[in-house]
Formats: sequence, structure tokens, C-alpha cells
Amino acid sequence: MGIYSLITGRRGPSGFGSASTAEEVTQGIDATHLTAIITGGTGGIGMETARVMAKRGAHVVIGARNMGAAENAKTEILRQNANARVTLLHLDLSSFKSIKAFVRDFHALHLPLNILIFYIILVLNGKCCTSESNKVN
Repeated sequence: MGIYSLITGRRGPSGFGSASTAEEVTQGIDATHLTAIITGGTGGIGMETARVMAKRGAHVVIGARNMGAAENAKTEILRQNANARVTLLHLDLSSFKSIKAFVRDFHALHLPLNILIFYIILVLNGKCCTSESNKVN
């Protein structure tokens, strides 16, 4: 697909283009047997992904650092789909301790992990460390 097609949204061989929505792309998909972990699911493209995955029936687990934003995202998803299965777990990807706790908490749910989607923004200005002072390169 060329740059012109990306800019204009012209559809490619798949039938979808840059102007296609998540709902269009997932139309007809039954995800009721799937569990998806989504980081960054509290806003923007991450929340849209969580919303559409829940609409298609997936059990969506949102890993979030800001639990207030996570609650708002869950409320919005449930407002649009009262039958949505959405679980919120605390997750701070800058902390190994938080990551380990998230894994432990997810295992305690006894759910399969079928889909893992990471939406994160990295800004690296010089040296960067985790909250435990481990260098991240």
C-alpha cells in the first residue's frame, strides 16, 4: 500500500484501509472464548481496542497504572455494552515489582491468555531507570 493510499484511506486487498474502523475490521468475529490483556487501555487507541474486543465478546483485562482512569474506561465500555467482561488490574510497566504482582493477580483469575496487546509510550532522554533503580537500555 502506497503513501497515497494511507493518506486517502483507499482500501487494499484485504478490503480495509487506513480509514477503516476497529468495528469494521472485527465485524463478524466471535471472541467470546478469548481473553485479552491490554496495557494502555485507559485512553486513545488502547481504550478503543479494549472497547471493540469487549464488544466482540472477549474477556478484556486492562492493566493500568492509573486505576481511576481504568475505572472510567471500564464504566464507558460497560455503558456501551452492559454484557462486557472487563477486569482491571494494577500494572506499572516501569516497576518489576508491579509486573510480578500483575502476573500473580492475573494467574489468580484462572483465565487463559489468548491475546496480549501492549500500548505504551517510551520517552528516553539519557539514562532511564525502573522505580527499583534498574537501568533500562
